Amino acid sequence: MIEVLITAAIALFVLSRLYVALGRDDGPPNGRTRERVASRPRQDRPAQSEVPPRPTHLRPAFTGPAAAGLEAIYSADKTFDPETFERGARAAYEMILGAFARGDRKALKPLLDDDVYEPWIEAIEARELAKIDPYELLRIRKLEIDDAELDGTTARVMIRYEAELGDGVNTRTARDIWTFKRNVKSSDPNWLLDDVETAS
Repeated sequence: MIEVLITAAIALFVLSRLYVALGRDDGPPNGRTRERVASRPRQDRPAQSEVPPRPTHLRPAFTGPAAAGLEAIYSADKTFDPETFERGARAAYEMILGAFARGDRKALKPLLDDDVYEPWIEAIEARELAKIDPYELLRIRKLEIDDAELDGTTARVMIRYEAELGDGVNTRTARDIWTFKRNVKSSDPNWLLDDVETAS
């Protein structure tokens, strides 16, 4: 009888120590067993103090024939980045050609300089009068910065496009150079289409 009591006392002591060390776990409401994961730092991950600080701004690299002009624009506007500009130029090309094909004058107005807007509207009116199906953008084959300049506070970047257009029956390849401009002192970050030329 004494040995049984001693054994029971030892068992209670061991259980009480486990309870204190591990804590109480009643399990999830559905009665399933919940696995307890010990909280300890992972050895394969560097400590916070060992992670090098991320640079807040990396200076873009300027290469190619437009490098001098891009450098001048960047000197006047530190937010300018050629890669970001090219992505915007791709989106602008798609938006402008899409609006032109639809004859959407309202969408074109804020994207084009007046010297470009007026003849493009005349072209839309002539096309609608003749009931000619417009050519729509099928895909952009090539896009690259061709040249750049800073004229006072006006930045201009020339983009060379090569694209495939179609009217539902025929397709053709368009090779153009679009010039976008922006006042680097303006709070407006948008660029306007300033000129369109056929590329050689």
